Amino acid sequence: MSMDWIKGIEFSSYPWLTEVFIVVLIVLTANLLAGRLLNVLGERFKRTHNLWDDAVLLAARRPLVLLIWVVGASHVLEIIAGSTDADIFTALQPFRAVAVMAILGWFLVKLVHEIEAGLLSREYSDSDEPIDQTTVMALGKLVRSAVIIVVVLMILQNLGYSISGVLAFGGIGGIAVGFAAKDLLANFFGGLMVYLDRPFSVGDWVRSPDKEIEGTVENIGWRQTRIRTFDQRPLYVPNATFTQIAVENPSRMLNRRIYETVGVRYEDASKLPGIISGVKTMLEAHPEIDLRKTLIVNFNKFNASSLDFFIYTFTKTTQWVKYHEIKQDVLLKVLEIIHEHGADVAFPTTTVKMDPLQIENAARQSGAAGDEKNA
Repeated sequence: MSMDWIKGIEFSSYPWLTEVFIVVLIVLTANLLAGRLLNVLGERFKRTHNLWDDAVLLAARRPLVLLIWVVGASHVLEIIAGSTDADIFTALQPFRAVAVMAILGWFLVKLVHEIEAGLLSREYSDSDEPIDQTTVMALGKLVRSAVIIVVVLMILQNLGYSISGVLAFGGIGGIAVGFAAKDLLANFFGGLMVYLDRPFSVGDWVRSPDKEIEGTVENIGWRQTRIRTFDQRPLYVPNATFTQIAVENPSRMLNRRIYETVGVRYEDASKLPGIISGVKTMLEAHPEIDLRKTLIVNFNKFNASSLDFFIYTFTKTTQWVKYHEIKQDVLLKVLEIIHEHGADVAFPTTTVKMDPLQIENAARQSGAAGDEKNA
């Protein structure tokens, strides 16, 4: 009897406790159901190869749980606010709107990040058509930046700030910032041009004849590009530099060229036509030579100590290591062909021709001079 009287006093003093209890129970139940639903969906999505559902699931896990608790907490505070006149609860509505928009922005940023990571992952790129990493990274940065800007503007609007005033202030301030940070803006627009024109991508081998720049592109940022040189040093190049220099991209070559000059001895002049014909036949039958490109083997020059013919052809591969293996094989076969014809490669020589009469006269004069000295 006394216990019922105490409970009655408690609930009569705080009538909102029942509603709060119900809301908290609903929030806990919704949180539990959401977690189980996400787990079930995760097991089902593992059996399918689909980038988008995996990205949505991974991006939604933590924001969804936080959203449930924020909505539940706001309802609890709303129930309490109905029984009190405290001024602190006047900020409840803006707080709820700001929290929901912040969580939504968090979800969208995570979604873009998961999609970008999925597109760049080896699992996706190996089983689907190739993806340009530079384009994916550029679009990911642009979309994330746009989401953050829009969410911040919406939050400011809900907090009572005028977006038009903020934008106007940004326009006026942008002029001053532009003068103060012109180098930063130059690098930004330089990076934008790299993303749009795509003279190179992440993983490409690039070099510049104007600057001492050569290596593999590792990252293209908004301010600078990181290039790994062939001695494994990181080279950081401001993006504005690429608007002022010429850049070569050997990674996009269709073929690699073999251009060599071979000298044969003058005494093997009669064997030269057969050697040239044999080398040309060998190149035409070589499996790694691209016959769709120019193939030339011709006598080229009477050199100081050799008869020179040149080889001009292209390999099918563009890989640096494999190209040198093919070039070595071609040059060794050229040497075999020269030896098969009984000839040899020339080396620098000098021929001195002397008149026998001049030699005899020189010897006589030398002997006469010796006799006079002895006398």
